[in-house]
Amino acid sequence: MRTVAVLDYGSGNLRSVVRALEAAGANVELTADAKVAEEAEGLVVPGVGAFAHCMEGLRAVDGERILDRRLMAQRPVLGICVGMQVMFAEGVEHGIRAEGSGQWPGRVERIQANVVPHMGWNTVEAPGDSRMFAGVESERFYFVHSYGVREWAMDEPIGAPAKVTWTTHETDRFVAAVEHGPLWATQFHPEKSGAAGSQLLRNWLASY
Repeated sequence: MRTVAVLDYGSGNLRSVVRALEAAGANVELTADAKVAEEAEGLVVPGVGAFAHCMEGLRAVDGERILDRRLMAQRPVLGICVGMQVMFAEGVEHGIRAEGSGQWPGRVERIQANVVPHMGWNTVEAPGDSRMFAGVESERFYFVHSYGVREWAMDEPIGAPAKVTWTTHETDRFVAAVEHGPLWATQFHPEKSGAAGSQLLRNWLASY
């Protein structure tokens, strides 16, 4: 049984994430303690609401340092919803720019669609060799958001290339998930995505 810390920084559907991870077979601790978050076998960073507010909360618990130290040590991290968005370099909401954690280059910006937020079930376009979506490549996942990453900006780095999964709302295409070494993230909510989301969480737990 994997030991997983869910980072409590004042944002996210924390209890539902904890329950979903437990159902997937993890031993879960909800924590704001930097040492616990840094040393757990796996770390989940959930998030809901405004990008800038989530970054304020993340910094308040020393989250950027936790992420940097875990990823340098190749320790797994899973970001969910705004917990994925804050991994990027910046977010722009209502014309105001906020700096992200910068694990990936790129900008989180408003989705270009007539109906926003993008809310409900949607399929994804996963790479054929995706470990995250193994067994659930054709399933639907639950999204609820108004902002996303519409362009993947990273030049392929030294080491394993990132595997980027996309989805489309109306005619706008944006990042649905990323697998990049020890850092995985989803724009959708696996904890609200039924059996498909549970399998995805099991895939993550089995990846390390």
